[in-house]
Amino acid sequence: MDFLGRVFDWFTTSAHWHGTDGIPHRVSEHLLMSGATVLAAMIIALPLGLIFGHTGKGAAIVINMSNIGRAIPSLALLVLGVQLFGIGAKPAFLALVALAIPPIVTNSYTGVRQVDQDVREAAQGMGMRGPTMLLRVEVPMAVPLIMAGIRTASVQVVATATLAAWVGWGGLGRYIADGLPQQDTPKVFAGALIVAVISMGTELTLGLVQRVLTPAGVRRAAATKSDKAGRLATLPGAVSVPEPVTEASAM
Repeated sequence: MDFLGRVFDWFTTSAHWHGTDGIPHRVSEHLLMSGATVLAAMIIALPLGLIFGHTGKGAAIVINMSNIGRAIPSLALLVLGVQLFGIGAKPAFLALVALAIPPIVTNSYTGVRQVDQDVREAAQGMGMRGPTMLLRVEVPMAVPLIMAGIRTASVQVVATATLAAWVGWGGLGRYIADGLPQQDTPKVFAGALIVAVISMGTELTLGLVQRVLTPAGVRRAAATKSDKAGRLATLPGAVSVPEPVTEASAM
């Protein structure tokens, strides 16, 4: 209880709410870092995933990028970036972008490839081809999976951006990086708690954005499919078959 009281005192100390080391400044700094990182990853990853998904080519590239993204820890990328570029924002930014790219590429590719072939043929019958088909038919139907990839990447980046403090970037990681050598456990706990709250807020906010961006017809089709699967599962002798796990469903 004494520890929680010290954490409460830390949050209610006015000095921690003002200046460059204050909570508002560190939160805005962390959000700016994370937002810039995810935006850069989207600029790189979305075109790759959508084009590969539309053409049906590049599956090996997408799979390998996803596997590499899972295999290489962010700390290793950060250390490598420091060796190449020195201390500062650049190695942290590059490491976080590399972390965010795989789920966005994988989910955008998978989302476009899973568009029903009958829908594609109907659109072709209406004269749609190439980019028109991609932008007007495939992307709207792939929005749930695309947004799931962006959500996954965003939450990972918000949580991992704390490592940037160790190479001279700011954000909420400063509370952890400064608090550990000072043995200031309330400060460390406060920094970790704020990051956890922002991560959850990011997940919920992007979930709402996903719902808004998903066309009503796609939502209805997904609900109908889910309802049908539920009814089939209740039939006598029905066998439950697990859904394949993807980057999106893992979250």
